[in-house]
Amino acid sequence: MAIQQFDNELTIMRTANTEVVAPVIEGLSSSSIILSTLNSKYIHSSLGLRYLYANLKDLQANCEVKEFVIHTRPLDIVEQILAANPTIVGFGVYIWNIIETTNVVSLLKVIAPHVKIILGGPEVSYESESQPIVQTADYVLTGEADISFYDLCRDILSDNAPDIKVIKSKPVDLKNLEMPYQYYSDEDLKNRLLYVEASRGCPFKCEFCLSSLDTKSNPYELTAFLKQMETLYQRGARNFKFIDRTFNLDIKTSLQIMQFFLDRMTEDLYLHFEVVPDHLPRKLKEMLALFPENTLQFEIGIQTFDQEVQTNISRKQNNPKSKENLIWLKENTTAHIHADLIFGLPGETFETFKDSFDQLYACKPHEIQMGILKRLKGSPIIRHTENFDLRFNPLPPFNILSTDRVDFATMQLVNRFARYWDMIGNSGRFKHTLDLLLADKPFDNFMAISNWIFDETGQTHKINLKRLYELISQSVFALFPEQHSLVLPQLEKDYQASGLKSIFNTLNLYQAQKKDSNKPSKLLQRQKQHMS
Repeated sequence: MAIQQFDNELTIMRTANTEVVAPVIEGLSSSSIILSTLNSKYIHSSLGLRYLYANLKDLQANCEVKEFVIHTRPLDIVEQILAANPTIVGFGVYIWNIIETTNVVSLLKVIAPHVKIILGGPEVSYESESQPIVQTADYVLTGEADISFYDLCRDILSDNAPDIKVIKSKPVDLKNLEMPYQYYSDEDLKNRLLYVEASRGCPFKCEFCLSSLDTKSNPYELTAFLKQMETLYQRGARNFKFIDRTFNLDIKTSLQIMQFFLDRMTEDLYLHFEVVPDHLPRKLKEMLALFPENTLQFEIGIQTFDQEVQTNISRKQNNPKSKENLIWLKENTTAHIHADLIFGLPGETFETFKDSFDQLYACKPHEIQMGILKRLKGSPIIRHTENFDLRFNPLPPFNILSTDRVDFATMQLVNRFARYWDMIGNSGRFKHTLDLLLADKPFDNFMAISNWIFDETGQTHKINLKRLYELISQSVFALFPEQHSLVLPQLEKDYQASGLKSIFNTLNLYQAQKKDSNKPSKLLQRQKQHMS
């Protein structure tokens, strides 16, 4: 899939099939309303902004959507927003963009204090009043703001603005919502992930997740939803990421959606679903087995296999059935399986987490995403703070720093483990080597390798790929010398598949390089260039 690397801003352009909207409101500029958010990467697109845009009714003609990425300078974002001379700017705020969005909002209020700032999104929907970004902005819409954003904009533009800052959105009936999919541009379809949802909400109560606050899962009317998918497909969309929290909850609906895409199968079609691990009935299994290679990805939340921890976080999960289904998926489908674990849950110890990792690794998912517990504002996990001495980072991403069972030093070890695991275990670059490295003690062996690499480099980032191959070989030589001769041929296969041009045998595979303390300092390099 082609990815545009250096496009810091995206403006929604109307597609040919966009319905005619009401005339422009008299006296308003063409972009009186700007809808914006800062995505983590260009490849992501904001479904939330498109929902707001789709439901702006008579104000839609006066609105423009501008998406940015978090690495863009705040001043440059502000400049582009103000170039449209807006009256109102709305921001979608999330845990991954709260710092950058706060900086942008602060600048906007200094440069253009007359512009009304409206915030929405999960990060500002709870504990709102205490947040600096809320104190700077004019309004906050908590909850689902698809309709309330229109109401607030209408009031502001009609000189009838409310005198309260934090406004709670009323529950949304999905039947009354305009779907947003026509507002994905042709460029989105070619270069970005398309987020879609066949339902909202989640019936489960896992306390680390904000979806636990939902009362149930609410589906869209299926015929109308599939009509939207058909339109996207006919326009060339081939990459669909479903954000439904429980895609396989209603099997009848799941089967119809899967059949829809199976009937339109092409070589470049790719579907992503979040799947409940212990709910794969026979009919769904039969259909999943029909999909060809490189078309399905399943994100499967395991989080922990420890029953005491599951009870603490109100998670109901049939562990034997979950493992059985993971193994079945790996052996009987070509789906890419991405399974999740969370470290730092209340009641979890280093040993119980190790056991969960080993059990999950035995199921052979393609990736094990090791998440570190985060304090999502509003999530019920907060109720355990005192009883389990949960200590969270006060700065984003609000990750757990220690608990009554896991001290800070151990938490750091697992953080580094997770980072190296992503580089080595999840990357797909070490398919031949990984099982030999981990043998019959996956967690213990990889922890030893993780500690060795960090002791040697002091780095968890900016390790180039060639150096990573050297470090793996050197760590095995140092830690498991009897295995080194067996690992090297497999590591060479992986190295040759990597596309690196240097010859494997020229790498430093045995001995870690000693640091040269006599190496000239680079501190004065710039100054010396001026003297030469």
